Amino acid sequence: MSIAEVEIKKFETGNCEQDKVFYQAMEEVIYSIAPLLESDSRYTRHAILERLVVPDRVIKFKVTWLDDANNIQVNTGFRVQFNNALGPYKGGLRFHPTVNEGILKFLGFEQILKNSLTGLPIGGAKGGSDFNPKGKSDFEVMKFCSAFMTELHKYIGPRIDIPAGDIGVGGREIGYLFGEYKKITSSFEGVLTGKPFFFGGSLMRPEATGYGVVYFTETMLDMEGKESLAGKICTVSGAGNVALHAIEKLQHLGAIPVTCTDSKGTIYDHRGVDLALLKELKFEKRASLEEYTKTHADAKYIPVEEYPDGGHAVWDIPCYAAFPCATQNELTDVDAQNLIVNGVVSVSEGANMPSTPKAINDLLSHKVCFAPAKAANAGGVAVSEFEMAQNASMSKWTFEKVDEKLKTVMQQICKRVALTAKDYGVEGNYVDGANIAGFKKVADAMIAEGI
Repeated sequence: MSIAEVEIKKFETGNCEQDKVFYQAMEEVIYSIAPLLESDSRYTRHAILERLVVPDRVIKFKVTWLDDANNIQVNTGFRVQFNNALGPYKGGLRFHPTVNEGILKFLGFEQILKNSLTGLPIGGAKGGSDFNPKGKSDFEVMKFCSAFMTELHKYIGPRIDIPAGDIGVGGREIGYLFGEYKKITSSFEGVLTGKPFFFGGSLMRPEATGYGVVYFTETMLDMEGKESLAGKICTVSGAGNVALHAIEKLQHLGAIPVTCTDSKGTIYDHRGVDLALLKELKFEKRASLEEYTKTHADAKYIPVEEYPDGGHAVWDIPCYAAFPCATQNELTDVDAQNLIVNGVVSVSEGANMPSTPKAINDLLSHKVCFAPAKAANAGGVAVSEFEMAQNASMSKWTFEKVDEKLKTVMQQICKRVALTAKDYGVEGNYVDGANIAGFKKVADAMIAEGI
């Protein structure tokens, strides 16, 4: 039995359906870091894996609030503070009906290694609630956020835990959360990132993850001796901040992104998507992408029902580079085979763990340049840390300064991952390189700090 199999066997008990994605992420990391565990016995002697996969604490609380009809509503809030070996806990808050402890453990675990790769002094955490902001009035969202922060404020602070936004938590929600924190504590401090710019937020935070995944891809293609993105057809999934800003940065570089997706279907515009229209539909009108064809009649809208076999239309379109930016496990083995057959050169994850394990293995076995989420989508947390630095010094940076620093961080992550993979005999494998590099830095800090 290999060292990876031995380590995985230790965690088989207690594996429940809710923890499925958490165990998927954990197994990927364990298999990746096997060369490190075999070459350095310190990590098993200090039980680093056993300590790392268990959160420092899981905070669960009731959130009661009044809706606009003065009916009492009850939701559940969570904060999973996973590891602070490198710095204060850092990770987003997600408001979505699917939120549960297992999802947040997966996200928090990934956040540890992602934050480690940035080289910035931050640990890993994640939180949120099963509250759904969609369809709620601004006042209902405000009342929920106030009730949520009434509980959460007990566990966070600028040197303890600094939450940010995630799915369902944008500038509006962060503003309400920050306002309640300030009211409770009478303290104006950088306890949340993703704030509106006029009271402590950083420029470029909405763009950060989408821009960052493109910067990472640029660097990866260069390091692997591939052609640049300029003039190349790219496919992008998703219709939120990450996807639309990835499309924006691709267009800046002269690439031709031709797709965008939401939960109901895919838009395919062979000329290149109309970004201004997409932003209007998704950010302003919150409408279906099907509306896109009313303006561009020669674009094609493909409903999800047309792909009942486990595949998705967006990954069946020939492209040079693919960017899954929607949700977990959206790129399946069927999708991977379609991409391979159509000659894809690179796949870069903008969402958290959007590719299934089999899809990743298929892509790697066919020598596709694959950028894993924990490395490629670290731009968001990098700019969050820039916001923390600006808050601590009571200063403001220009858009150009933030953008340049983001680009530098993403280039450094890519190079660190590539060199680590080479050092451990898996050259070109950015999945293993990212897991080993992220794990090693956290593990060394944990050993130095003792138990």
